[in-house]
Amino acid sequence: MKRFAVLLGASGEIGESIARQMAESGWSLYLHWNTNSTAILAQQLSMSYPAQEFIAVQANFMDDLSADQLVSNVYDASCIVIASGHSLLKMLIDTSDQEIESLWSVHVKNPISAIQSISRFFYRYEKSYIVFVSSIWGEIGASMETVYSAVKGAQLAFVKAYAKEMAPSGTRVNAISPGFIQTKMNASLSEDELQKIKEDIPLGFGTPQDIANAVDFLTGGKADYITGQTIRINGGWLM
Repeated sequence: MKRFAVLLGASGEIGESIARQMAESGWSLYLHWNTNSTAILAQQLSMSYPAQEFIAVQANFMDDLSADQLVSNVYDASCIVIASGHSLLKMLIDTSDQEIESLWSVHVKNPISAIQSISRFFYRYEKSYIVFVSSIWGEIGASMETVYSAVKGAQLAFVKAYAKEMAPSGTRVNAISPGFIQTKMNASLSEDELQKIKEDIPLGFGTPQDIANAVDFLTGGKADYITGQTIRINGGWLM
């Protein structure tokens, strides 16, 4: 029997690593994207894992109806992984209401709306999983990323509450809190800036595969006594 997972943000570097790892572990995947299509990724995975299904689904989570658009293309699932999102580097006083609304919609409102609808499929299964890829800033906050820190913190609060609500139904709800992961998102930093950050991290920078491995652990059956938790994948940056 095929196991379907909905992966939000599959087109990003972390999302793609998660997709490839979950496919290797036997999951069929709905590969959500916004601006960068996951069609090629779906084709590649289909060739590598012909017994599974890989379906590209587009939805812009800045739009109010995007969660409905996504859900209308999902016909079964026992897992949801939220790896979608964008950052905003600005002082709060310079942040517009539109930018605040955008961060809230992308990181909190629409993912929760999607979970609300898709989780109705979970009752078909003895075990099901939800994993948020949040951020270290959701735990400790970051200057110049106040709103981003706030929405990431909201994700962690949701995980705790929904884990309690869904435990009787067999759903495990957890979050991963990445530290500094080497992706294109950090391309704006200079070599000096990167070096200073690296010196503060005992194990240096992480990779998208480090996050994919954590998702694989939480959704692979070996972590079924873990729920409502935030797993820190940060190389010792926050202890």
